[in-house]
Amino acid sequence: MVIGATMAAVVARPSSIAVLSSQRQGARSRWVFSPLAFSTSPASSTRKLVLYSKPGCCLCDGLKEKLQAAFLLSGPDSLHDVDLQFSKVRDITTNPEWEKAYQYEIPVLAKVLSDGTEEALPRLSPRIGVELIQKKISAALRQ
Repeated sequence: MVIGATMAAVVARPSSIAVLSSQRQGARSRWVFSPLAFSTSPASSTRKLVLYSKPGCCLCDGLKEKLQAAFLLSGPDSLHDVDLQFSKVRDITTNPEWEKAYQYEIPVLAKVLSDGTEEALPRLSPRIGVELIQKKISAALRQ
């Protein structure tokens, strides 16, 4: 890929249409998830995840890329009804409580419970494959 180029793909999901784009900035890629249509499913039935990260974290960047790929996979463990806003990843350096809690743990993926509280999912190994990420997230969200 040429530095400075932008790559985009339109993703059709059962409840929405979105654009995933990778924007090269120097030697780094930045993923942006932009919904193009409203969701037709009730908000209460949507499973929600939050990703805690910080700038310059290579483990975080690697997980973001694998999450992007895992969300595109179909099958029995599909994540198509899961809401993870890649453009709203929580930067722990912007909140002292997040930084204290996750300083040595990032990347942290947490599920949002029905009462609005969050529960951190078990840590995903940086060596784990995309299909296994999909299965582990799906299983954690069923609990």
